[in-house]
Amino acid sequence: MTEKKKITKPGWKELPEGDLIIGGGTSRDFKTGDWRTQRPIHIPEKCINCLTCWVYCPDSAVLVKDGKVVGFDYDYCKGCGICEHECPVKGKAIKMVSEREAKAAGKPKSKD
Repeated sequence: MTEKKKITKPGWKELPEGDLIIGGGTSRDFKTGDWRTQRPIHIPEKCINCLTCWVYCPDSAVLVKDGKVVGFDYDYCKGCGICEHECPVKGKAIKMVSEREAKAAGKPKSKD
């Protein structure tokens, strides 16, 4: 009959040190909007500035200044279209266009 070896796992005191994260984590260092195929275009003359798009945007990409929507931060906008879908002015204050169409029209690449 063979004897079974007892396996001992290390306790928490014996575990090696992990990596340290210095400072708070932030996504500002990682621009995530470059894989988008559609982009929202803000039409200010039709916007009622209800800020619904700002509330629903999962990427915090709706830019607001003095309580009014002023555009989108295309560095972080992923083109999901939630802003257009939730806009009470349905399809008139925010319009989704293809990246090709936006580039052909000379729309800005980012907020800068």
